[in-house]
Amino acid sequence: MSAPDRKFETRRCVAMFWYDHQNMNGWGYAGMGIGMVLFWGLIIAAIVVLIRLSVRSDQPPRPTTGPSAAEQLLAQRFARGDIDEREYADRLTTLRTHSANL
Repeated sequence: MSAPDRKFETRRCVAMFWYDHQNMNGWGYAGMGIGMVLFWGLIIAAIVVLIRLSVRSDQPPRPTTGPSAAEQLLAQRFARGDIDEREYADRLTTLRTHSANL
């Protein structure tokens, strides 16, 4: 056998080994499948994180200027007549003092 023939034979043997999966059992295929899902999951998660970081504003959120939900509920109860003016004023004062402490 000449030198070029041995070189061809070596390449052929490597190529056959590369494409020959007779020794791979079900666990090998399961590992490849799980690995592929994990790989693409990590790629997608990285893209989502990068997008969220680039879109996020560095400014703090603006405080709400309107009344809180509790104050709105209290005003609705007062409007329906469930509570009188004194109770409304007392509860409103209590709500505002507790929300200022937070």
